[in-house]
Amino acid sequence: MILVAVSQRVVVKKNERRDALDSNWAAFLERCGFLPLEIPNRPSMVERLLKKVNSSAVLLTGGNDLAVYGGDSPERDATETLLLEYALRRGLPLLGVCRGMQLIQNYYGVKLKRVKGHVVRSQSIRVRGRRQTVNSYHCWGALETREPLEVWAVADDGVIKAIRHRHKPVLGIMWHPERFAPFRGNDIRGITDFLRGIKRQL
Repeated sequence: MILVAVSQRVVVKKNERRDALDSNWAAFLERCGFLPLEIPNRPSMVERLLKKVNSSAVLLTGGNDLAVYGGDSPERDATETLLLEYALRRGLPLLGVCRGMQLIQNYYGVKLKRVKGHVVRSQSIRVRGRRQTVNSYHCWGALETREPLEVWAVADDGVIKAIRHRHKPVLGIMWHPERFAPFRGNDIRGITDFLRGIKRQL
């Protein structure tokens, strides 16, 4: 099985700061034929950990606003930036889901803004010009992008729902494939191919 480095959200409970990952991600990645390597939100450990355990792909998951937009987990921002740069240096497939896509956008200088109507269980969007129904659980979004990113999915109000890097294996999507029950075949096939380095689109 292929090992995928997976980022985690920060959950603050009482006096504890916890790293957490929705168990649906483990189930989804198992269906795709991957093993998750859950990365702690401790930047000083990330590079040492990745040197010890070679992953073949990187997944940036959802949850937590970026610190620049008022989020309370700057350590997660730093950890995921290290993961993104690790993937870029090594040419590894990197998939950003929801917040993960926002981190990619922020990294390349794309400005986010508050958006309304994007916390819904079902939303129709255009993916490469074709209609597709997805879920949506975000209140930050962008209406434009910049090089080297390009848009390949958009909502009817112009909010960008998916991006890709023009030259590197970097994708971002604003829907949560792990939250569908049962998991959708298109998501399984598309993410499996992408994280395995097969050049197909979701």
